Amino acid sequence: MKITNTRAEVVNSLGKKNLEKIYDLADIYHSDNIDRVSDDFIKEAKISTGNFNNVSACQYAIPSQWDIGKVYKRLIKSVAEYEKIGVIDALFKVYNSFISTKIDDYNSSMYYENPSYLLECYLENKVI
Repeated sequence: MKITNTRAEVVNSLGKKNLEKIYDLADIYHSDNIDRVSDDFIKEAKISTGNFNNVSACQYAIPSQWDIGKVYKRLIKSVAEYEKIGVIDALFKVYNSFISTKIDDYNSSMYYENPSYLLECYLENKVI
């Protein structure tokens, strides 16, 4: 099942309980078929199809889901450490912040930026 929602919509729809489950069982889920695992969570959380499409507007090479995942992973872990909060709480904060929209604009270079720069932008709540 393919959905086209913003990352914030997906995170908010999944909710904290599902995200904690995903995080706690990540080692198991990583050895499973990613499409099946995501389909199961999409169905369980009743996530609608949506209409967000940052790929069609992209004029340049589209980063893989794994590449974008690494960008977010570093930022989320940095936010959790800096703010002394749990990873799941940091995940909600990052995906619901302005920086997520900037990272997901593949016509910009934001997703290529240095992790410490992304953290500073997040903390300042603006591109610096």
